Amino acid sequence: MENSKVWFITGASKGLGLTLAKKLLAQGYSVAATSRNKEALIETIGNASLNFLPLEMDLVNEKSVKNAIEVAINHFKTIDVVVNNAGYGQIGTLEELTDKESRKNYDVNVFGLLNVVRNTMPYLRANKSGHIFNIASVGGYYGGFAGWGIYCSTKFAVAGLTEALAAEVKSFGVKVTLVYPGYFRTNFLSEESIIIPKSPIDEYEEARQSQILHQNQINGNQPNDPEKAADALIEMAKEENPALHLFLGADALEMVEQKINIIKVEVEKWKSTSLSTAFIN
Repeated sequence: MENSKVWFITGASKGLGLTLAKKLLAQGYSVAATSRNKEALIETIGNASLNFLPLEMDLVNEKSVKNAIEVAINHFKTIDVVVNNAGYGQIGTLEELTDKESRKNYDVNVFGLLNVVRNTMPYLRANKSGHIFNIASVGGYYGGFAGWGIYCSTKFAVAGLTEALAAEVKSFGVKVTLVYPGYFRTNFLSEESIIIPKSPIDEYEEARQSQILHQNQINGNQPNDPEKAADALIEMAKEENPALHLFLGADALEMVEQKINIIKVEVEKWKSTSLSTAFIN
């Protein structure tokens, strides 16, 4: 039965992860949910039960990730669907963010995700089945936003590694979906979630205006519904041939079209330059 599947969700104490976990449990699925704070999971979702396992996990500590996955396997005997949802937004231009700030965003958004993939794949591979959802962002497809370069680049990295993952695990019967959400009405842009640069440079006026816009106007007014996003993921997990690239939200689709048009125009404009680099037979 479909709803007998076991889902493993990272970053499940808030945002899309929380919405998805609650919806799955209400529909009879089993859920192993992770967060840096186990008590936050218990507070927002409930105590551990036959179908629900709250797990404290440090995403950037591979030993912690491996242990959480082993506990989930011991509890449920399997994992069927993995949702790499944990991550955070880092605002700041490439010049003003320190090496430490930039690397921390990569540690969580990219290398933390890899820790989960690396340690769940042995079970999925042995089962010859499973589905991995990697939550990126439309900013991992279209990165032309001043002040969001590091964050967008982490999501571009997620996109690239997910496409490779899909090719690598296809022969094992494991499915992979790369999710590009647009703006969803979660706490992603709230003060406790978004990280701003420690040493902003005033000359980057466009980046500062973008920061103000996101914190004061877009936050709380995002056009997309996380409940519907959760529904979309649950339905996609039922597909025999699921999407590899899944864009969620009308705003995400609009940005996709913008990027495609930009690429088409530039490819055509500079085609002769591109072709000029070939050896002449």
